[in-house]
Amino acid sequence: MRKLKAAGIILAAGQGKRMNSTISNKVTLNLGDKPMVKKTVEVLRKAGIKPIVIVVGFQKESVTNLFKNQKDIIFAEQHDRLGTAHAAQEGMRMLPKNVKDFFVVNGDDSAFYKPDIFDKLFSEHKKNKNAITFLTLRVKNPFGLGRIIRSRLGKVVAIFEEKDASEKQRRIKEINPGCYLFNIDFFRKNISKTPKSSVTGEFYIVSLIPLALKDGKKVEGIDAGHIPWRGVNTNEELEEATKIFLEFQKSES
Repeated sequence: MRKLKAAGIILAAGQGKRMNSTISNKVTLNLGDKPMVKKTVEVLRKAGIKPIVIVVGFQKESVTNLFKNQKDIIFAEQHDRLGTAHAAQEGMRMLPKNVKDFFVVNGDDSAFYKPDIFDKLFSEHKKNKNAITFLTLRVKNPFGLGRIIRSRLGKVVAIFEEKDASEKQRRIKEINPGCYLFNIDFFRKNISKTPKSSVTGEFYIVSLIPLALKDGKKVEGIDAGHIPWRGVNTNEELEEATKIFLEFQKSES
């Protein structure tokens, strides 16, 4: 059993409005034979990440009921849905005082990660003394996803969301799926500096990357290449993700 010296935070508070689910949180919908968030917890456990904090909000009981009497699971509640940065901050407040680094992943699309991905992120993070280490993927269709901009030397210099990207940048296939590893001291000092979106009024965790770069802190994007992965924001995407995941499971067995 692996044991990484890092905690984990799973973001599972959002409503997932495009899923049209009013009686349960979208992370409780099945990906194959189990709820998405259960599969995410299984992946983190296999990687040796603990404790695991699950940030709940919308229809919280539908999530908490899945993990009754599980000692390695801690719940944090996001009472006001103010974005992923705020949700991660609520989760961070529940971490034990001895935690120095922690992962943040989404509760709906992280079941595709293999434990060795977290090993690699953690190893590079500690070796290079990074403030932020995050996963990047290469996908055939990056539409709607944040693009990774690198220098000629391969260093991450920016992340552009679809709506802000130029035509050239939109052709980039390397994307940010939302899997981060933070140094907790950096996170504490900078989370309140994330800007509010003028469109949604929310605070996004990805905003910590330009803050770190501007401040001269070390930020590293680890390219996992082409692995099976699918963001899940609609019922159609869940259906597609289920097909991809079942094929992924077959290839692993």
